[in-house]
This record gives sequence, structure tokens and C-alpha cells, in this order.
Amino acid sequence: MANASITVQGDSTHTPTLLGQGPARIPTGGKIRAGIKVLTKKAAEQPKAKAIYDQGVASGQSFEQIERAIAEALPDLKTPLVPRNVPWFTVRAQDFPNPEIARQIIEAYGEDRGDGRRLYRFPVVFPSDTWQTVMPHELAAWGMHEKHYWSQYSANGRVRHCMCHAPVPVDDTGRRTIRLFGGRKTMVREDNGGLCEPEACREYQQRQCNLTGRFLFFIPGIRSISAFELHTNSFYAMNAAIQKFETVGFLRGGRISGFLDRQHTPFYLTKTLREVAHIDEQGRAVRVPQWIIDLEAPVDVTALLRDNDDTETALVQAQLATQVLQGDRDVTDPVSPRSEADAVQVAMAANASPVEEPARGGHPSLEQLMARVQAYGIVPEQYQTYADRRWGQGWKINPNGRAQAWSELERYCNDPTGYLDKIESEMRLVSRGRSA
Repeated sequence: MANASITVQGDSTHTPTLLGQGPARIPTGGKIRAGIKVLTKKAAEQPKAKAIYDQGVASGQSFEQIERAIAEALPDLKTPLVPRNVPWFTVRAQDFPNPEIARQIIEAYGEDRGDGRRLYRFPVVFPSDTWQTVMPHELAAWGMHEKHYWSQYSANGRVRHCMCHAPVPVDDTGRRTIRLFGGRKTMVREDNGGLCEPEACREYQQRQCNLTGRFLFFIPGIRSISAFELHTNSFYAMNAAIQKFETVGFLRGGRISGFLDRQHTPFYLTKTLREVAHIDEQGRAVRVPQWIIDLEAPVDVTALLRDNDDTETALVQAQLATQVLQGDRDVTDPVSPRSEADAVQVAMAANASPVEEPARGGHPSLEQLMARVQAYGIVPEQYQTYADRRWGQGWKINPNGRAQAWSELERYCNDPTGYLDKIESEMRLVSRGRSA
């Protein structure tokens, strides 16, 4: 099984290596599936295909293995299996490097609702505070063995390109391919101008290119150094999950990783039966019932709004208490409008010196952040308004919230003007929304 990788939460260091400069990564191994595959009507009429399918399901084989076995035995059956929407998740031993993990998941969180013990709902913990990292997604056109085309945004996030694999180069003789370091190279697709435009895309209109995404997570109680993944092609599921991620992040100062509160409450993945709309071949909007992946956050919202969620907040409040005991009457609350303005002034004053990088493996201070903001030519008050809306009011006193802000600043280190445009654009949208 090919392993993917994801960014470790909280790691802001970028160590140069032979294989590139980037944050630490952890492997993902093990796949939970959103549904099942069943024999097509034509395949079900073949006793041999039915026997292979039943034997494969009973032995815990993956549906890819079952489909390959049927195709080898009956090559005339082009697509012997089709997906079927069901209210449970599929956990098969062959989808994990360690098959024992599949049994542990079912034993820990499986339920018997009349169809045997199945996985209907299970807890998850996400390893990153960036929802794009824990729910990567793209438009992609797949062939039999590899991806042919896929979407990818430009560095400034404004243009969606259509990408493909670059041709393998050959030597001067034209007979031998050049040995590549680091795997196959990618390039912008040439025959469509390099732009990903679904309405004008041949592959998308022929249903060869589709939206695909996956959730990356750990499961509490299941011992594994590798994360697990759950694939989905549902726009509704991914869009609803983004709203949950952004809501929880807003309440937790930009954090969605780890447990949600001090009671160790996790997110939960389950399925909900909903009517979803789609356009049929005649252009009519029709609604059909489907089991959609649902991300739940069963947490007391008031607990997320408390001030003492992290050590640094406690230290700030301890410092204020010390000032009160020492007789300093001019003490303001750390999240009041006055103290926010004071913090910005302190940060602006710190900008007289060169921008200081955060300690290796540590989190940036507010002064370091605002110094970098001003170095980009951005007015600190404007940035603070933008950051409050993006990560919530508590981002300044939350180390993970500041790490989020620092990470975004780093992404635009080569394009400060583009970052300023992004901030101004979002603020204009907010202003229009208020005026409406």
C-alpha cells in the first residue's frame, strides 16, 4: 500500500534536507471506506463472479482485490463492481498494513443494528489545525493505475491550474530515458491552457474527472503511529465538514487538532440520511436520498469559550494578578479592546529591530508576528481585524492561534503584495456583507 503523508500539528520548523525543505511529516496507513461495492446486474448473473465476490468479502479482502480477481477470471466483465451507498463504514483487514487494527476498530466502536457488527459512528482526532491538511481534496481524472490530471492552485491562491505528469526526458541519443531523482515531475497541462475550468473540461463533462477528497485522522484507543484515512467524493460532506472545522477553530482560537475540551471530547464521524439535489441528463434538478458522511462535534460550546484553555493564557492572567497585588491600578483585561490596542502598540515598537524568528520548535510571540506584518507593509490594525475574523478573538493569546498566523505569513514571504491584496479583498467582502 502506498503511504501518503500529512503535516504534524504545531511543527513550524523548516529544516533543509536533500529531499526538500518542509515541516515534519507522518505516514498514513490504513483506510476506512465510506461504503461498499456490489456486483453489477450482469456480473451477478455469473456464478463464478458471485463465488469470487462472496469468498473475498468473507475473507476481508479489499474491493480492489476482489475486482481484480473477477477481472482475471472473467475478462469480458469490464466493470464487475459498482459502489453502493450504505449507512455504515467498511473496515477490512486488507486495507491496513496491520490487519489486527481493523479488528480492534470494530471491537471498540462497532454496533449491531440488525446487519451484524458494523461501524456506524466512531471518534476521531485530527493532527493539524489546518483543515486543508486534514481534509485534502482536488478535482482529479484517474486512469487504470494512476492520476492523469488533477487540480492545483497557484501560490497566491487565485488561479486553479490543471496539472499532469511531465514526459520522461531522454538522453542525447533519444534512446535512453534519464534517471529521475525524486520521482516523476509535474507540469501544467498544455492542451487546455493549463486552467482547471470544469464547465469547459472534456474529462469533467464526460464524468472522467471528479471531486475527490479524504479525511486524515487518528482514532482514540487505537494504537498506531500512522494516521487513518476516509475517502469521499461528496461535495455535501466536505462542505459541511469545512463549516464545522471553521466554527470549532473560531471558538478555540484557530485550533481543530487534538481533543476539543478538557473532558477529552473528540470529533465523531458518522452518516446521516439526507436528500441531495443533482442535475439529471435532461437538466432537471432532482433530489435523491443518500447516506452522507457527517462530522460531529458534541461539545459544550461554553467550555470552548473559557479563558484558561492553555498554559500561556494562565501565565498572562498570573502576570495581571501580580500587577494588581503590587498596586498597579492601571491594569486591563487581556482580551479587552484597550489591551488589544496596547499589544499592537508594543508589537509596532518592537518593529524597530529586524524581524526575529521564533525559537526552534517554539511558537511565535505577538511581537514577532506584528513585526513581520509591518515588514510586509501591512498596517497592524488592519491585520488584527483580519486575523480576529479568520482565527477568532483569542488567537493572540493562544500559541496555536499565533502559529497559524505565522504559518500563513510564511506562505506569502515571497509575495507580500499578494498577501495584502488577500487581506483587503476579504475585508471588502465583510464590508459588503454588513452593508447588505
